[in-house]
Amino acid sequence: MEVLKVSAKSNPNSVAGALAGVLRETSTAEIQAIGAGALNQAVKAIAIARGFVAPTGIDLVCIPAFTDVIIDGDKKTAIKLIIQPR
Repeated sequence: MEVLKVSAKSNPNSVAGALAGVLRETSTAEIQAIGAGALNQAVKAIAIARGFVAPTGIDLVCIPAFTDVIIDGDKKTAIKLIIQPR
């Protein structure tokens, strides 16, 4: 599964385009976000990506979950958003 990492400074339109491309290829993608700002950008990107793929008959759903990631030797909790067609 392709993992897209989103930060608070990520451009939602760019993330949405990448997400739509991954979904067209593999039909499933995962977005990882750490922090409220990053999660905000990720959710915006998912909403935009739904508009990108809707004309092709794909209806996206998002499944949120927690995951642990190691950054610079520190263990942090991230939100992972699994994106799939319905």
